[in-house]
Amino acid sequence: DVPAWLKSLRLHKYAALFSQMTYEEMMALTECQLEAQNVTKGARHKIVISIQKLKERQNLLKSLERDILEGGNLRVPLQELHQMILTPIKAYCSQNTNADEHGRDADSHHPPSLLGSDSQGPECKDSAAGGLPQHHLPGCEGESGGAPLPEGDLPGQFTRVMGK
Repeated sequence: DVPAWLKSLRLHKYAALFSQMTYEEMMALTECQLEAQNVTKGARHKIVISIQKLKERQNLLKSLERDILEGGNLRVPLQELHQMILTPIKAYCSQNTNADEHGRDADSHHPPSLLGSDSQGPECKDSAAGGLPQHHLPGCEGESGGAPLPEGDLPGQFTRVMGK
C-alpha cells in the first residue's frame, strides 16, 4: 500500500508520482529522477533514504531471525516487523520458464502500478497465504535455517520470522 506508506512518511502529496511506477522502478529511483519530477529537496532526500531502508529489509529480517533464535527480547523484533508490514512489499514470483511464458500475455502491455491491481499471475506465490509451505516445516521452530528461501522472497522471509 504505497499511498499509506507515503502518508506515514508525510509524503502523501507525491502519491500520484508513484501511481504509474512499478515496484522495480520505485526501488531504482534516484534523487536526479525525483528532481526532474519537481520533488522538493527535503522530500527527495527522505524518499531516497526510505527506499534504501526498503532495500535493507531482507538483511534486517535475517538479523531479527537470529536475535529471536538466540532467545532475545521479542519486543524489538515485533516492533520492527510491525513497521515493516506497513511498507510496500512485492509479492514473490518465482523466476522459472513458466513465468516467462505467462509474462507475455495481454497483461504484459500494462505493467502493474504500485497503487493498482491485486491480481497476480499463476506463478506468483503469496507466502502469507501458504503459497510456500516449505517455510513451515515441522520441527524447524528451534533451528536457524529450515528450507532456504530464494533471494528476494521478502514475504516468505517475513512469514518465517513471524513463525519463529
